[in-house]
Amino acid sequence: MKIKLDENLPTSLRRDLENLGHDVDTALDEGLKGRPDCEVHTRAVADGRFLITQDLDFSDVRRFKPQTHEGIMLLRLDEPDWRALTSRVMAVFRTNAVETWRGCLVIVTDSKIRVRAD
Repeated sequence: MKIKLDENLPTSLRRDLENLGHDVDTALDEGLKGRPDCEVHTRAVADGRFLITQDLDFSDVRRFKPQTHEGIMLLRLDEPDWRALTSRVMAVFRTNAVETWRGCLVIVTDSKIRVRAD
C-alpha cells in the first residue's frame, strides 16, 4: 500500500510501515510542513497515497469526501505520544485488511476502528 504520513506523526513510523512492505513517504520529506490541509490532501491524492494523520480537519467529509481519495486514517488517541501512536498504527496494520479501506475515512481510537466508505 502507498502511504503518506502527515507531519504530526513520528517519522520512525515510516520505517516500521516499510518493514511491513508498504511504500511510505512523509509530508515532512516533501516540504509540506505547515502547509494547509488541502495541499497535503492534494499531494496524497496526486501520488495515490493513503493519508495517516491526527489532524481532525480531515474528518470533514464535505471537504474530503470518501471515494475521492485513496483513504484517510485519522488517529484520535487519548494520549498521543510517539510510542502510543506507533504502537496503535502498527497494531492496526498488522491485524486488519487495511487495503480494503481505499477511499474510506477510517477513525482509529485507543479501542475502536470506524470505517466510513460513503
